[in-house]
Amino acid sequence: FQVWDLGGQTSIRPYWRCYYPNTDAIIFVVDSADTERMSVARGELAAMLEEEDLKDAILLVFANKQDQKGAMDAEQISDALGLPEVRNRQWSIQETSALKGKGLFEGFDWLVTCIKGDES
Repeated sequence: FQVWDLGGQTSIRPYWRCYYPNTDAIIFVVDSADTERMSVARGELAAMLEEEDLKDAILLVFANKQDQKGAMDAEQISDALGLPEVRNRQWSIQETSALKGKGLFEGFDWLVTCIKGDES
């Protein structure tokens, strides 16, 4: 994998598109415990998915911080991000706790399987 970590700071978001060409997959990480910013995440994800350079990219959402009290589960986050409306690409959501290492391997396994499937 060649991976780019594109931070969420508003001032650098316009530069994200410099990394879009030849992208096979998007890993979109959300803070499952931050319900107030979920609408911002939804808007940013929707904008990314409209980009021509990303039209064929697979989408993996890591619903991170599942170890925190009040964290939204995968279904709640899926609905909050509008994922059920995403019909033009493969996507998956994986509950994770980066702190505890929970769910990360499962998400990457799915991603590798999808990418290898596209190559055959």
